[in-house]
Amino acid sequence: MGPVRAPFPREAGLAGAKISAFFRVPPVPMDISTAATANRIAIALIDGFNKHYRLFRQTSREAKFRFESGDWLAVHKAVKDRIRFYDDRVEECVERLRDEFRAEALDDATWQQVKLLYIGLLLNHKQPELAETFFNSVCCKILHRTYFHNDFIFVRPAISTENIESNPPTYSSYYPGEGGLAETMRQIILDFDWQRDFEDLERDVDYLYRTIRTHLGGELPAREANCQIQVLYSAFYRNKGAYIIGKAINGNQEYPFAIPVLHTPGGKLYLDTILLDAWRISILFSLSRAYFMVDMEVPSGYVQFLRSIMPGKPRSELYTMLGLGKQGKTMFFRDLIYHLRHSEDKFIVAPGIRGLVMLVFTLPSFPYVFKIIKDVFGSSKEVDHATVKYKYQLVKQVDRVGRMADTLEFSYAALPRSRFDPALLEELRQQVPSLLEEDGEDLIIKHLYIERRMTPLNIYLDNAPEEKVEAAVKDYGNAIRELAIANIFPGDMLWKNFGVTRYNRIVFYDYDEIEHMTDMNFRAIPEAPYPELEMSGEPWYSVARNDVFPEEFATFLLGSRPVRQAFLKHHRDLLQPEFWQAAQEQIRQGRVEDFFPYPEELRFSRLYAAGGENA
Repeated sequence: MGPVRAPFPREAGLAGAKISAFFRVPPVPMDISTAATANRIAIALIDGFNKHYRLFRQTSREAKFRFESGDWLAVHKAVKDRIRFYDDRVEECVERLRDEFRAEALDDATWQQVKLLYIGLLLNHKQPELAETFFNSVCCKILHRTYFHNDFIFVRPAISTENIESNPPTYSSYYPGEGGLAETMRQIILDFDWQRDFEDLERDVDYLYRTIRTHLGGELPAREANCQIQVLYSAFYRNKGAYIIGKAINGNQEYPFAIPVLHTPGGKLYLDTILLDAWRISILFSLSRAYFMVDMEVPSGYVQFLRSIMPGKPRSELYTMLGLGKQGKTMFFRDLIYHLRHSEDKFIVAPGIRGLVMLVFTLPSFPYVFKIIKDVFGSSKEVDHATVKYKYQLVKQVDRVGRMADTLEFSYAALPRSRFDPALLEELRQQVPSLLEEDGEDLIIKHLYIERRMTPLNIYLDNAPEEKVEAAVKDYGNAIRELAIANIFPGDMLWKNFGVTRYNRIVFYDYDEIEHMTDMNFRAIPEAPYPELEMSGEPWYSVARNDVFPEEFATFLLGSRPVRQAFLKHHRDLLQPEFWQAAQEQIRQGRVEDFFPYPEELRFSRLYAAGGENA
């Protein structure tokens, strides 16, 4: 039996779930000229990837200098620019292969030889898994879908990423000596060599030491023979902070930690807190936040280390949070296909109110939702398909401040049709026929977004006790405020467009109406010239496209008594234009606010405030 095309998306840059368990490239007789062409193509492909990673690493390395200089606007620009790097390099490589080698006209034997020679170029490579994905991304733009199997592209990794040596090393090891833990922690901080003074490093190290002791019950454990502290060599830079990530090892115990380093208003550095729970560190790596800038020679080493701290965090999400989104997508789809092999439930329409723009479905045993742009939108929507795609891309480029879900975007994702519930299949055929293609046993979705599944906030509020309703409404308002300060206006603020995470955090996930705050005009509703007009169904005032009247929010948000009471208690000012206008003014002045991915009460400034109980 010949190779079978497998259900993987073109955009993921990989394919193949139906082939045999063994990697093989069948021997193919070829003449000298064909072999030479294949060799040149393999070299062109690796050159394309190496250029990409060189630029990627350069901008990640420069994050240290941006942090030291406090150039926060440059930080945001670098994050936005870096997102384009991969696609730009793929397009460059595709054009080169078409111009120099007439790539579409090459025969099967040549492409198989290209892959085999490319594998040879990866044997001593520092980023082989990323280079394999790059190879797939280029080839999937050239080859027809029938070639998406393991003979032509990398369905499964061909090169192991275990124990690749790195210079500098992936992590440094420290062994507490006579100075003990406090002196060791001080040295760890100094070794990052930030070219900016600390406000009071001795004070902050004392805070670290006292917090660690408290976390461990008041006393440090006896030191075992293998006692050491391992710290990832590069700091993790995001927004206005740098994060030191590491773990302490003592006997059979491992203790993860993350230390945020920030700037004082005067421009000096200080340690803000230390996170000592794996679940809190996991929140630091939530996909609802901006990606980190990290200088890595061997990314797989960083992912392996992070997995030892957060074993429940998928590798796909860790690669994504390190700014390697294409690798994250590759690994995500491998995980999905593996899950489909070992589960039996069916894709169904996602619970909740049906959207006017997106058709949303889910696989109950898999913690994600799948979103497709409908062919025809609801009558109240004034956007088109191009605008929706632009809005979803915009979310990747802005600071999500922990309040907007990240999305994985795929093209030509092929999934087994037998796993779709008949009701969902019927709805897909009615709502998105232009994006469907049925090929044998597969249903091919031409364009697809995938997000982490959350409980829709409207469903949560309908079923939660009153005290949890108040907490959710309070956090919903906080989400609105934080998005506004980050220059994002959600547009459609209905409860159904927000979700509740497993940590009970409110996150926004419907992006077709988002706008930059600075593009909006927040107005108060003018007084009616005479009372009868207020009873009219039509406005007595003019309304431009980007006009927003915050007073109107109450009409569609505050229907139930518990929700209304909680909202007015905590967020009454969101119903007035003054809050929104003040936020706009801060943005226009170039102010970049701090957003802490941990509770305010964990900050040293709170824990050890003068006269406080922990002082």
